[in-house]
Amino acid sequence: MRINTDRRAGHRAGLVLTAVLAASLGGCAQTVDKLQQVGKPPYLSTIQNPTAAAGYQPVSMPMPDPEPPIFEPNSLWRSGARGFFKDQRAQRVGDILTVQVIFSDKAIFDNKTQRSRAASEGFAAAGALGNAVLDLIPADYKSGSALVDLDSDGLTTGQGSINRKEELRTSVAAVVTQVLPNGNLVIEGRQEVRVNFEMRELIVAGIVRPEDITANNTIDSSKIAEARIAYGGRGQITDVQQPRYGQQVLDILLPF
Repeated sequence: MRINTDRRAGHRAGLVLTAVLAASLGGCAQTVDKLQQVGKPPYLSTIQNPTAAAGYQPVSMPMPDPEPPIFEPNSLWRSGARGFFKDQRAQRVGDILTVQVIFSDKAIFDNKTQRSRAASEGFAAAGALGNAVLDLIPADYKSGSALVDLDSDGLTTGQGSINRKEELRTSVAAVVTQVLPNGNLVIEGRQEVRVNFEMRELIVAGIVRPEDITANNTIDSSKIAEARIAYGGRGQITDVQQPRYGQQVLDILLPF
């Protein structure tokens, strides 16, 4: 039994060591990359086709039944057109539109809970039977008013509050990567801004309706379905704010 226990302990230690080594190897690759960039600003990534990215997957959404086109001969108005003249808004794969990212979130929660409970039980002893019972009890524990007296008190108090406020206002150009069968557009935009040795990245992706695109070819982020908006950065300041790789691995593995 002791041998099996030792084997299990050795197996767990081997798993932990393997995980640490794997994380160390991944951290070494990133460390080598950072060493090559010492004294240099963060590099700008090349412009790439979003559909050729490693994690790209076409969007699949429930679609209504297709409607056959209606042709009207000798008519100046094209069936399904949104304007008499040519529409300059994004409508085909590869077209560009501007996304106005307006994100304002504010939440205030204040919860307070209090619970109190009190209970008391007593048993009196009187008369001849009570005296007989009292004669069996030591003198130090005798009481003429009650033979048994039980008291119980309980109090629970809980209080918590959340006060959060986040706001982001910017704009980014996005590219139409897919046109769904019902006419909705799948868009994706990426923006990188380098200031000194710090890189700021803004990513916007989602599904929009052509009707929500304004006449100046812009759309608000609140009208993007399945919106994915990411705003972050990388560089020297971001590296200082992040814990070291060893500490991140220990935070994941240590159970306490």
